[in-house]
Amino acid sequence: MATSLELRTQPGTPVKHRRPGPPRRPRLSHVDVKYSPYLYIAPFFVLFAVFGAYPLVYTFWVSLHEWDLLAQEHPFVGLANYSALMSDSDFWNSVYNTLGIFVISTVPQLLLALWLANLLNRQLRARTFFRMGVLIPNITSTAAVAIVFGQLFSRDFGLINWALGLVGVGPIDWNASKLGSWIAISTMVDWRWTGYNALIFLAAMQAIPRDLYESASIDGARPARQFWSITVPMLRPTIIFCVIISTIGGLQLFTEPLLFNSGTNSIRGGPLRESQTMTMYMFENAFAPNYNFGYGAAVAWMLFALIVVVAIVNVLIIRRAARSS
Repeated sequence: MATSLELRTQPGTPVKHRRPGPPRRPRLSHVDVKYSPYLYIAPFFVLFAVFGAYPLVYTFWVSLHEWDLLAQEHPFVGLANYSALMSDSDFWNSVYNTLGIFVISTVPQLLLALWLANLLNRQLRARTFFRMGVLIPNITSTAAVAIVFGQLFSRDFGLINWALGLVGVGPIDWNASKLGSWIAISTMVDWRWTGYNALIFLAAMQAIPRDLYESASIDGARPARQFWSITVPMLRPTIIFCVIISTIGGLQLFTEPLLFNSGTNSIRGGPLRESQTMTMYMFENAFAPNYNFGYGAAVAWMLFALIVVVAIVNVLIIRRAARSS
């Protein structure tokens, strides 16, 4: 009896060849490479849609209604809330205060952060300690910061007025003065966020190739010249990022001025609204004591538009300054 091997090798016996099917691993790899990135970034967009896009759209819908939180019905009024804002002196006062505090706090903050990052980028003893130390104000409780700075800027027993008295300047009522409250709140904001921005600048500085500085030193460029000719141009994307983040945070300022003006007039930013920001005015109208949620939503959307405009203007200014340098 012939074995299966002998039958296969007998002359005239056809031999069937099977074509190997396509391997599954390359096909799966192709699908993985093509669709897996969408799966990885999907959680961010899902969370943004739930906690970002939907509240934004819903707030705009509320702003088109007379939305009293204590009423059962919310009649549609169209753009009446926005029209009322245009003639609201308290609203424009909050816009003025917001922009004033933003300019006084953000410009020195970013300049100090850039200078501090340049110092921390040098060869210093215990530089890790100093780099970690600049972040301590940022992790300090905002309430504790407001209490301390409220005592520092106290009219009668504050350390700031005592120091000014040594040079012949009389006591300043920081809470009752518009410019004084701006300076006090801006000092509080700068103390908290300068170190945070400094660490961002420092991380970007460490990514700059050292060969550029060595070549500049050989050509005779001093450290100041290297800073303005090498460091600042290489930090342009980081500077734009910090400007945008500082713009968003500065125009949404709420906790610092609220806690600085403690008492019954805290949400008003003082007895004459000396330091009331847009977020404080929005809260005053949307919740206690007015409970006009539609009007507060309109203030929120005006704040959103202001942030977008200011951020675009800042980016255009930085880009134009970079091109001209």
